[in-house]
Amino acid sequence: MRIIGIDPGLRLTGYGCVNITSNRLEPELVEAGVIRLTASQSVAQRLVELFEDLGTILDQLEPECVAVEKLYAHYAHPTTAIKMGHARGVILLTAQQRHIELQELGATEIKKSVTGNGHASKRQMQIAVQAQCGLREMPHPPDVADAIAIALCAARRLSTRRAEALT
Repeated sequence: MRIIGIDPGLRLTGYGCVNITSNRLEPELVEAGVIRLTASQSVAQRLVELFEDLGTILDQLEPECVAVEKLYAHYAHPTTAIKMGHARGVILLTAQQRHIELQELGATEIKKSVTGNGHASKRQMQIAVQAQCGLREMPHPPDVADAIAIALCAARRLSTRRAEALT
């Protein structure tokens, strides 16, 4: 099964794609990268750009599942959640139009799944993803590491469900 994790943003949207196979215990990284949106454009124009670029990525990678972080709002930064919500909406729409299964995961669950600490820092996430995927360098920017972490968490969740269904 192929899963793509997406870390939404209006400047940078990270993505990481992993495969789960029956002969491997851990998911295997297929591809990861970042969609760089044009900061000088309006929010509406960037959302169109995200829709088009993400659609191309989904069509090329052909995932069976799209995983995205649940929306979280910090009282000190409410506009960040609103902006992330715009990007999340486009991601959900793009996946739904292609009839791809969606998983929404909480930030704490993702961090705990990858690092063992539900409150891990960006750097801790990058180091953990680098180690677990056997990468020579830390994924950069951190949005890429976050997207890979989302995909890894979703893959592990799906693997657990499959194992439970077989017992």
